[in-house]
Amino acid sequence: MKLAAGFATAALLLTACAEDDDGGSEDTTESGEDGGSGDGLQVGLAFDVGGRGDRSFNDSAAAGIERAQDELGIEFNELSPNPDGSNRDELLRELADGGHEIIFGIGYAFGEDMDTVADEYPDVQFVRIDGAPSDKENVAVMNFADHQGSFLVGVAAALMSESGQIGFVGGNEGVVINAFGAGFKQGVAAVDDSIEVEDHRLAAGEDPSGFDDAAGGRVAAEAMYDRGVEVVFTAAGDSNVGVFQAAADAGAWAAGTDSDQYETVGDPELQEVIFTSMLKRVDNAVFESIDTYISEGDVESTVYDLSDDGVGYSTSGDHMSEDIIAQLEDYKQQIIDGEIEVSSEE
Repeated sequence: MKLAAGFATAALLLTACAEDDDGGSEDTTESGEDGGSGDGLQVGLAFDVGGRGDRSFNDSAAAGIERAQDELGIEFNELSPNPDGSNRDELLRELADGGHEIIFGIGYAFGEDMDTVADEYPDVQFVRIDGAPSDKENVAVMNFADHQGSFLVGVAAALMSESGQIGFVGGNEGVVINAFGAGFKQGVAAVDDSIEVEDHRLAAGEDPSGFDDAAGGRVAAEAMYDRGVEVVFTAAGDSNVGVFQAAADAGAWAAGTDSDQYETVGDPELQEVIFTSMLKRVDNAVFESIDTYISEGDVESTVYDLSDDGVGYSTSGDHMSEDIIAQLEDYKQQIIDGEIEVSSEE
């Protein structure tokens, strides 16, 4: 498919623009220079709330599509939703009307909107990162065993803590973040079942505002550290940065999510307190989906877990001892072998 002329013009006008003042959609157009098997393929990407620059979930998706641009020669456009995410369906339609053959929706909140729009564009392949299975033939859902990776972060947190005071900050109370929290608490309990993890959510229910509230993340974490918490695991998108800032102020530990946040924060002061991140390889899911579409013409739903390194943990910064890493690897293998079963629910 070719990019519609009107859409291309709009994209070029917006490429140099930052996200508008109210956090609405931003459109950028990029093309690969090296060529490859995907030459000319038009790919669309609709970010979750917060958009590019969150140094976490969205940026991992961006890394995947940029890799596809470099290695496969695809061209892509990206859009960001407004702060409450209420225009997700409009973003998907805009990308579909623009002639994109494969369109990604980043985040489980695209679920109902994507299924609705997919019916309107049966010749377009839609891919959702996270969410409930879809019965639409042209919708693939890429899920991750977040609870497995978070279990390992819980083990690490318990081993890093001297007092046993540990906290969790989640972006909201949605099913995905609940899985992060559940796995984390099980990992902590595997080391010391007497520890009760303090749990705080930045927004209620499925409200996405908690993923773009660094100030709120900082306040929540400051309160935890003031109460003596030594280690906080945060799964809150761009709000994670606020947790890291609070950890730096308190001289305490924090763990990030999705990307290797030691690397993505780029601030030496914050890097000093990020001892690990729960890696969620959204970048691989995006790249592999595009690669599969190029070779096979469609994409199948997939679940990524510890066995294929779809989730895991980072060691950047060398804050964890060799003994802790050895224990994490042992727990990881036990999960892969089925000796330990981690639940996505508490």
